[in-house]
Amino acid sequence: MNLKEIYTNLLLEIGFTVNEINSLWLDLEKAYSKKSRYYHNLTHLEEMVFWFTKYKEQLQQPKEVLFSIFYHDYVYKVTRKDNELKSAEHAIALLKSNHQLNKQKVFDHILATQLHQHNENEDSNWLIDFDLKILSKDWEDYKIYCQQIRKEYKIYPDFLYNPGRKKALEHFLENKNIYQTQEFRTFFEAKARENIQKEIATL
Repeated sequence: MNLKEIYTNLLLEIGFTVNEINSLWLDLEKAYSKKSRYYHNLTHLEEMVFWFTKYKEQLQQPKEVLFSIFYHDYVYKVTRKDNELKSAEHAIALLKSNHQLNKQKVFDHILATQLHQHNENEDSNWLIDFDLKILSKDWEDYKIYCQQIRKEYKIYPDFLYNPGRKKALEHFLENKNIYQTQEFRTFFEAKARENIQKEIATL
């Protein structure tokens, strides 16, 4: 799967020119390839696009979801609390009146990845689940994910990081469901809970 190709095709479809797309792709690639990004990088996007492609038929407005995937972590700094908001604002700022995409839906989708809670808009629920699919990986892959997240937060010593991470993980377990779609709950919920409990035990 070629991420650039998928991105290019989407933007051509919604009304961007080839020159605009080339410039925007370079900007996107640069944002997701920063040295500080060990997990929230292009590989994360590739994984999300894989699941998007698999479940595309379930989506009401797939183009809005795909555009949101590309920009949902555009701004990502561990010291900020408004990454999703800033990412959403950037995404919709790129969309002009001639672009065939619902700006409000894109904004709402990206914002939904902040709290990962159930939404009235089912497309947002799918996006959340694509974003959290990593939680249900095999344990060895999950451990790599944990290490990558830890590296992203390396400015914080263990005595600060561990309680914060534990709190975030426990929040997932406290929710009735980690995943927001029936499909993901059926296939991935149990494994995600098992992984999270195992990680908590290591902190």
